[in-house]
Amino acid sequence: MLASGLCLLHCLFTPFLFLAHTGSVLFQEGYSFWWKSLDIIFLGLSFIAIRQSTKTTTNLKIKYAFWSTWLLLFIIILNEKLSIFPLPEEVIYVVSLSLVGLHFYNKKYCSCEGEKCCTN
Repeated sequence: MLASGLCLLHCLFTPFLFLAHTGSVLFQEGYSFWWKSLDIIFLGLSFIAIRQSTKTTTNLKIKYAFWSTWLLLFIIILNEKLSIFPLPEEVIYVVSLSLVGLHFYNKKYCSCEGEKCCTN
């Protein structure tokens, strides 16, 4: 949940940070390497979080939903880096919110805690 939430915050605040850094970009050759790689870092963190979540969930549909949503996020980020085809910026927000929602749902209903497990 934390990785997905941080990813969502990154997506929401990036446009504002771009505006704040406009002056410094004019005098430099673009953003630094760490700034450009934040998407990849969050993608890696979300991969680890989803792998851990799918180990403890008992709902097969949730496992497929996690990995399908992560794959979609991967494709969107890859598309942003390579500019393969135009996508509205809002698409990444929907996918990030979906991951956050899946984590909350999984945490509440589908994680094994002793004898009480999600069976659907």
